[in-house]
Amino acid sequence: MAEILKHAVPGAEVAASLAHVRETVTGVIADIRERGDAAVREYSEKFDDWSPDSFRLSDEEVEKIVASVPEQVIADIRFVQDQVRAFARQQLDSMREFEVETLPGVRLGQKHIPVQAAGAYVPGGRYPLTASAHMTVVTAKVAGVPRVVACTPPIRGEIPAATVAAMHLAGADEIWLLGGVQAVAAMSVGTDSMRPVNLIAGPGNAYVAEAKRQLFGEIGIDLFAGPTEILVLADADADPFVCAVDLLSQAEHGPDSPAVLITTSREVAERTIAEVERLLPAMPTRDFAGPAWRDHGQVHVVDTLDEMYALADDLAFEHVEVLTAEPRLALEKMTQYGALFLGEGTCVSFGDKVIGTNHVLPTRGAARYTGGLWVGKYLKTVTYQEVTDTASQALLGRLCGRASRVELFEGHARSGDVRAAKAEGDELPWNSA
Repeated sequence: MAEILKHAVPGAEVAASLAHVRETVTGVIADIRERGDAAVREYSEKFDDWSPDSFRLSDEEVEKIVASVPEQVIADIRFVQDQVRAFARQQLDSMREFEVETLPGVRLGQKHIPVQAAGAYVPGGRYPLTASAHMTVVTAKVAGVPRVVACTPPIRGEIPAATVAAMHLAGADEIWLLGGVQAVAAMSVGTDSMRPVNLIAGPGNAYVAEAKRQLFGEIGIDLFAGPTEILVLADADADPFVCAVDLLSQAEHGPDSPAVLITTSREVAERTIAEVERLLPAMPTRDFAGPAWRDHGQVHVVDTLDEMYALADDLAFEHVEVLTAEPRLALEKMTQYGALFLGEGTCVSFGDKVIGTNHVLPTRGAARYTGGLWVGKYLKTVTYQEVTDTASQALLGRLCGRASRVELFEGHARSGDVRAAKAEGDELPWNSA
């Protein structure tokens, strides 16, 4: 029987916080729609204390910034981007275009067309999330997007040089030092200085996520994303120290990041809680990880592995780390997750930073209906059709006429009638001429 050793805060408190975010974002977007660049500048000054002559970096500025980044950092960025690029290319290769003849002279086809402009939001704030440049820009370029606009905020008034280097090396066509709702809104609705994009991808804080949610439909987005989540699944053989370290690795993303353990062992559960409490006080990021664990951490003890997998699917978390004797069993048992990390040799942080799979993943239960960012998100899968055989044209025309009249769509029916008349001389009783 399942037992909860540690609870999260009530959902009502979270809902109240989201309501405030929603109201703020609505106002900022409306203001930027009306006043454009002037509003963007005011919000950048207000939220980031940043108001340069131009938010967009020139080619010369980018080159100078990239040259300031240590060689080892550049080498590491190139290595990780190679991994992301290789995986995205494998994804692209798995997407087949085709044309098939379904009847004589009737050809139906499918092709993939990249969106023509994509926005890549690379979070900054307290931490420069350089890896998000790899995930958004590299993947868009593999998909063939001709114009990628990359935005990232300054950090305490300073240019995040490594992030700029990552965006540049990934292939961004425009690099803007602009963050938050003002960046998302500017990319979406456009201003005098920035042409709008068709789709925006990338993680961000609650305000960025809400801005994407409100603008979805006017532009495309990768997915609805909330705070980073980690779910650790552990059996009796799991190391509580590893469980604790990995839970805290994601809790440091922010004070609202859920970190959850489900285990079949009460001993593993209790020792993991003890390890978290031991490690937290000395953690440099404890001011984020501490509240996240306190308010959003959970520990569940279940009787069987099947119960563990079932509860994990109910939660539908972003990252699911499987620390069990047979971790690949999760591939058979689970259907609702953003990404699986199988076995003690694999950690969520690998996916976040270096391994090559995309780290922009569904949160807040969105894994029930979508996966994460991938090369296909930047592609529009479209269809086409062609009829060149007169017999098939007549067959389909007559069928279209009958089917349309069942639905009382006379106009549709007549389009079918005309094709049958053109092909094989059918009469058109509705055409008095």
